[in-house]
Amino acid sequence: MNLRDAIRTIPDFPKPGIMYRDITTLLTNRRALAEAVIQLSAPYKYKDVDNVAGIEARGFTFGTAVAYELGAGFVPIRKKGKLPFDTFEQDYELEYGTDTVEIHADSIRKGENVLIIDDLIATGGTAEAAVHLLRKTGANIIGAAFVVDLPELGGVERLVRMGIPVTTLVKFDGH
Repeated sequence: MNLRDAIRTIPDFPKPGIMYRDITTLLTNRRALAEAVIQLSAPYKYKDVDNVAGIEARGFTFGTAVAYELGAGFVPIRKKGKLPFDTFEQDYELEYGTDTVEIHADSIRKGENVLIIDDLIATGGTAEAAVHLLRKTGANIIGAAFVVDLPELGGVERLVRMGIPVTTLVKFDGH
């Protein structure tokens, strides 16, 4: 199945010149959703993954399914202020300012093998913040996987420079 065909493109959203890659059409297509989970999981099937870390919010959708497929636990990486217990935090740069992601401090034990999952990688800022955050826990990050890659924005290369192997399923030129 060609997953690209299951992803809708909406021109000029959220502003003129942007081609928005809408994965809700993939999520509502049961064959495409199942195929995406299988493809995201496949490279890590025999890597002894302890936990899958999903980045808020669509990373939760794919991350929990991949965790189930791999027999691993699931750890949410959330925006600041959403977790009720002790956390590690990591700031990251946005186009206009900064934001913060956090993780429960006791969600990952030192040395555990962790796979990062999200729906899309663009500039890689949020994914890079997730890497720094997980390294604070002592996690062994074995990879990062994304359904959609916008290669012109350089996010995959950013993670590779950090020593993180990256898997993507669909590439879209333009942004």
